[in-house]
Amino acid sequence: MTLSVPAPPAAPPTAPPSNVVRRGDGRAALGFLAPSTSGFLLFTLIPLVGSLAISFFAWPVLGRRRFVGLDNFVELLTDPIFHRVMLNTLVFVVVYVPLNIVVSLGLALWISPRIRGRGIYRLLFFIPTVTPMIANALVWRLLYQPGGAIDQAFQTVLGMPAPNFLGDNRWAMAAVILMSVWQGFGYNMLVFSAGLDAIPQSLHEAASIDGAGPLRRFWSVTLPMLSPSMFFAMIMTLITSFQVFVQPYALTAGGPGVATETMVLHLYKEGFQQFDLGTASTIGWFLFMIIMLVTALQFLGQKRWVHYDD
Repeated sequence: MTLSVPAPPAAPPTAPPSNVVRRGDGRAALGFLAPSTSGFLLFTLIPLVGSLAISFFAWPVLGRRRFVGLDNFVELLTDPIFHRVMLNTLVFVVVYVPLNIVVSLGLALWISPRIRGRGIYRLLFFIPTVTPMIANALVWRLLYQPGGAIDQAFQTVLGMPAPNFLGDNRWAMAAVILMSVWQGFGYNMLVFSAGLDAIPQSLHEAASIDGAGPLRRFWSVTLPMLSPSMFFAMIMTLITSFQVFVQPYALTAGGPGVATETMVLHLYKEGFQQFDLGTASTIGWFLFMIIMLVTALQFLGQKRWVHYDD
């Protein structure tokens, strides 16, 4: 008599480890990365390095180019017109960024979930942001100019003409800033509105039970919970405000004199009106270093006031 021994069950097929690199994976990865890498090289890295090299040359569009070292940087630092241009840019940033943040936050609080027709208000406030900047600037130019809607309103209500907003040194920069705030607050309003929606209502209810009033709840609950959104909005607004160009270009062309000429507008004039590419590249690198410094300071300082929900 013989005993039959059952065969052991066949081992299930094992899947190859997920971390095994198969032949051809590298070429496939390079193929997927090639379009974005090529775009980065062609449109970002090579122009960036090229502009840095040009900034060390006297580089007219037509004519002989010669190496001048740091002379372009020294000339700009000793140029009184460039000092005024930097001051104009700084004034624009210092006034525009807080105004933009305050107006955006105020409107985001106003269109809280309690208000009826919230979506319509969001759409209306966002329309200026998606409208072409040059179109907005031309409309505001018609409003500002003598004989425009604002001037006529002044004469009707006060019996006197309005100031020449775009032709007066005292009003030109304020006119540019006001138009920029109107055009730019919609984006930050949406950022703040989304941030407010993400704050749990239970926090406000707990603060109310503890006796906190509306102002105390806003200061101790809303602002800390909204701080990441505020930090993001502030960084983006700072960077774009240093690069302001279309508003002064379309409204005043930098005038009267150089009262509203900003760094990017000055760069444009040097590069495409004076055809001095060396000086224009140097202005671009000045602007790059200023934005990098301010952004780095913002990131270093965020630990003191930005609260992330871990």
